[in-house]
Amino acid sequence: MTLLVVGATGTLGRQIVRRGLDQGHAVTCLVRSLRKATFLREWGATLVQGDLCQPDTLGTALEGVTTLIDAATTRPTDSRSIKAVDWQGKLNLINASKAAGVEHYLFFSIMGSELYPHVPLMDIKNCTEQFLAESGLPYTILRPCGFFQGLIGQYAIPILENQAVWVMGEATAIAYMDTQDVARFAIAGVDRPDILGRTFDLAGPKSWSPEQIIALCERLSGQQAKITRMPIGLLRTARNITQFFEWGWNIADRLAFTEVISSGKALDASMDEVYAAFGLDSQETLTLEAYMQDYFNRILRKLKELDYEKNKQKKKSRKRSPFKSAP
Repeated sequence: MTLLVVGATGTLGRQIVRRGLDQGHAVTCLVRSLRKATFLREWGATLVQGDLCQPDTLGTALEGVTTLIDAATTRPTDSRSIKAVDWQGKLNLINASKAAGVEHYLFFSIMGSELYPHVPLMDIKNCTEQFLAESGLPYTILRPCGFFQGLIGQYAIPILENQAVWVMGEATAIAYMDTQDVARFAIAGVDRPDILGRTFDLAGPKSWSPEQIIALCERLSGQQAKITRMPIGLLRTARNITQFFEWGWNIADRLAFTEVISSGKALDASMDEVYAAFGLDSQETLTLEAYMQDYFNRILRKLKELDYEKNKQKKKSRKRSPFKSAP
C-alpha cells in the first residue's frame, strides 16, 4: 500500500505522517517546499514537490498511490485565499486522484460545516464534502472540531506572560482533541474498507467553554488570567470593512469564523460508534487536563531552570566585580 499525505507540514499533517511511519507504512508527502519539509524526510517519509493550485504538478505524486489522506488547508499566514486552496485546490486534487485510480480518499473537513453557509471556510468544507461524495472516488470524511495545540497560543501563553486573554460573545463549548489522537483515526482508517463512503465527526472526551479552559490554565500555572471580552458586533464590523479591499479578503474570511466560535452552539458528538468503526480504544484518548498539565509542567520547569542560571550568573558577576575595594 502506498500512502500519500497532503498537508504534511501542518499541525495535523505532521502527526499523521509520524503515526503512519510508526505503524510501518511507506509514506509519501506532497509538499510545496522541499526545504521546509526536510524534517519529514529525516523521519523516513518520501517527499514529492507539488501544489494543489497547479494541477499539472499533481500527477507524478499520485502515481501508484492507493490511499490519500488530505489534511491540507490554508493557514492564517498564507498569501493565498481560502477559496484558492480549500476549494479550487481540492477540486484539482480530487479530480487528479480519480484519474490516477486512488482507492481511498480520506478527507478532513470540520464538524458542523453544513450549519454555517455564510462562513466561507465552513461553506467550502461542506461543498467539498458533497463534491467528493459525488466524484465516484471511494472516500471517508473525518470532521474534527478543534485541536488542543491551538489552545496554547490562545490561552496558555497569554496567561503565563500576563497578557490579555480574549473571549468573544456567547462562547461555544468545543470538544477539542489532540492532533496525535486525530492522526490515530486517520491511520486506523487506512486498512478499514468498512468505513468507505461514510462521514465521521471526531470529538474529544469533553467539550470546553473558554471560561473552563481559562480556569484550568489558571489552576495549572498558578497565575490569574486577564480576561478581555470582545463584542461580536465589533468583529462583524471589522469583517465588513476588510472584505471591501482585496488585501483584506483573507482576513475577512478568517474573521467570519468567529461566528462559529461565538454562536453558543456546542461542537460535540457521541463517539462510541466511531471508536468501534475504527477499532480504537476511547481510554487511550488524551484529555485536555492531561495535555495542559504536561505543557505547564514542562514550561514551568524550564522557567525555573532559566531563573536558576540567571541567578548563578549574577553571583559570578558580583564576585568578579573590579569595583569592589581590596581588603
